[in-house]
Amino acid sequence: MADEYIGIGSDGMSASIHPLGAELWSLRDADGRELMTDADPRWWAGHAPLLFPFVGRSRGDVYRFEGRDYPMPQHGFARQRNFAAVERSADAVTFRLEADAQTRAVYPFDFRLDMRFAVEGQTLRMTATVGNLGATDMPFSFGYHPAFAWPLPYGGAVEAHRVLFEKAEPAPIRKVGDEPGLIALESVETPVEGHALAPTHAMFEGDALIWDRLESRSLFWGVPGGRGLKIDFPDTPWLGLWQKPGAHYLCVEPWAGMADPVGFTGDIWGKQGIMRLAPGGERRFRMDVGITG
Repeated sequence: MADEYIGIGSDGMSASIHPLGAELWSLRDADGRELMTDADPRWWAGHAPLLFPFVGRSRGDVYRFEGRDYPMPQHGFARQRNFAAVERSADAVTFRLEADAQTRAVYPFDFRLDMRFAVEGQTLRMTATVGNLGATDMPFSFGYHPAFAWPLPYGGAVEAHRVLFEKAEPAPIRKVGDEPGLIALESVETPVEGHALAPTHAMFEGDALIWDRLESRSLFWGVPGGRGLKIDFPDTPWLGLWQKPGAHYLCVEPWAGMADPVGFTGDIWGKQGIMRLAPGGERRFRMDVGITG
């Protein structure tokens, strides 16, 4: 599969993306140091799946639309589909996925998902554009799911790494509930102290940590005072952090959408985070990852 990767880059950074899922597989600095997961299959072999047309799990892995139940895997189907590279240069590439008979069987909407990756200096800029090519309103959500190295290759112990939010985050957070993959109805006290989260492997023994009252749209990942990653996500109001406890990555997941809450029985239009896209409409979701410090 390695020969299928599409590589882009500048003097300061390089990225490799696989057409299957338009998934970012590698992000390296100018010295070739890997900034993403080692994808050790003992933990999780993913790298950075795109979450579309829904984020998270639907209860029973089905959703209801106009009185009919449709099957839908966790995080949607885009990550399991081949995208076409429609534009390509040395420092940028755009991948496209459009509705076909297979997608319409489980998601009866004429969509287009364009995913653009562009390297500018020491920053990777990712922009997803969701379009409705059909004649009816389209329900959807979208999310990013990249797994960054923990520890990063800039020195400092695992325990010294921090997530530093751009703003204080005092609000309670959400966690996964008793139904696998679904969101607990109650909130829990935030582990953030001021702007800073000191992650531990034990934090993720109950699955992801979820911020649904997030103030920040930017954060730093790394050892404070050293080199790290500045991650911007201006178009996504929620955030998940996740890993398999003990693995060598931390997933930083900006979301516009979320899994069903425990016990949810409603129509797709009642699902939290679902957006309504009018015929001919588009929505864009940006995520930038840059080296800083």
